[in-house]
Amino acid sequence: MTELTPDIIRKLPKTDLHVHLDGSLRIPTLIELAKERKVKLPSETVAGLRELVFKDSYRNLPEYLEGFLYTTAVMSDAEAIERIAYEFCLDNQEEGVRYVEVRFAPQLSVRDGLSMSEVVRAVDRGLRRAAREFNEQPAVKSGSEPKFVAGMILCAMRYFEGNWSQGFGRFFEAMPEADRFELYSAASVEVARAAARLRDEGCLVVGIDLAGQEKGYPAGDHKHAYQIAHESFLGKTVHAGEDYGPESIFQAIGDLHADRIGHGTWLFSEDKIHTPIANKKAYVESLVQFVADKRITLEVCLTSNQQTVPELAEDLSKHPFAEMRKRKLSTTFCADNRLVSNTTPRSRGRLNARWRRSTCPPGSAGFVDLRGEEELLSGQLPREAAVRTPVHRLGGPDPRENRERVAETLGGRRGVPTLSIRPRCRGVRSGRCAPPSPGQ
Repeated sequence: MTELTPDIIRKLPKTDLHVHLDGSLRIPTLIELAKERKVKLPSETVAGLRELVFKDSYRNLPEYLEGFLYTTAVMSDAEAIERIAYEFCLDNQEEGVRYVEVRFAPQLSVRDGLSMSEVVRAVDRGLRRAAREFNEQPAVKSGSEPKFVAGMILCAMRYFEGNWSQGFGRFFEAMPEADRFELYSAASVEVARAAARLRDEGCLVVGIDLAGQEKGYPAGDHKHAYQIAHESFLGKTVHAGEDYGPESIFQAIGDLHADRIGHGTWLFSEDKIHTPIANKKAYVESLVQFVADKRITLEVCLTSNQQTVPELAEDLSKHPFAEMRKRKLSTTFCADNRLVSNTTPRSRGRLNARWRRSTCPPGSAGFVDLRGEEELLSGQLPREAAVRTPVHRLGGPDPRENRERVAETLGGRRGVPTLSIRPRCRGVRSGRCAPPSPGQ
């Protein structure tokens, strides 16, 4: 077997399907933007920030997340956001990445003078500029070098506070009588609608994601948003099984139609199940088989998992990827956060070489429709050619009307956004309900 040297790893065309823009800035760029925008940093040198903020290892998850306070603070205007997106692509190109889906929460950057659409369009400009420059190279045009393609995944948040951004603060101001979970749901619906609209207008939006703390903030609260994405033919990924057990993964798939799962670290962990399931072993086995049968891809992030999961800090061999591969699950290795995790595809490749390979063919789990992507990136593709029109817009019945009629027939009420014949699962928050496990 050929040894995967650093040079070979760099030259191999790679994909990255789970990488956060706000966790992947260049430190010199962060320092420069912070000075210009009067954002105070713990240090104004690369070495200082590496020592104090962006480390190789962290004591806990809160320390890991501290760096995002500074990166999101400088992503405060279109010029900065476009530059960050552009440099992000250059860094990936240098590492041999030829297909990347970068994700970010646009509402974190919304403020006076900067709408969610403008945030997304700024990232779009950065991606297009980097792709256009790279794909103009003679090696690419001759076919000896693969083209570079990028897409955007817009993140909704399971949980947020009003002081996280003006964008989030406006939900508290506009809906003062609403339950907090209604605010979270309303915010995610806005992300899904914006994603579908901006994709239809020709932006490089390919899907949506749900990020943030799982415990206490179940995926089911975001059914409406994901139904919108589902009906709009957007890709759907969900952070799940990262800081909660297998039932969180089930919710992502069952409630949100997830095509991919971000992390899925605790997929096999019976001891991480918190809901009253009688036969936990049978439940996990059924869930694993379901994930395998449906070819739901797991976005595996080895470095960040080792940095944030105490059980893996000293021994990465405890990571469940070996078991994922043994079960022939669809997996793909991802950076998660290039800056915060201090990782790149090349360093990740050396780490991943210990595991031999992932089990997802390169690019097969991506959300970008590669047909016509070159024209779309260059802006030559007509808007109509890039739009995937939901079935009900072609003259068929609106599926939302069907759901209301079914709900009413079964004793429900009009206006119910979704309907499930199984018990409503609030297990991640209340611990009351989980899907019946075999043998119950």
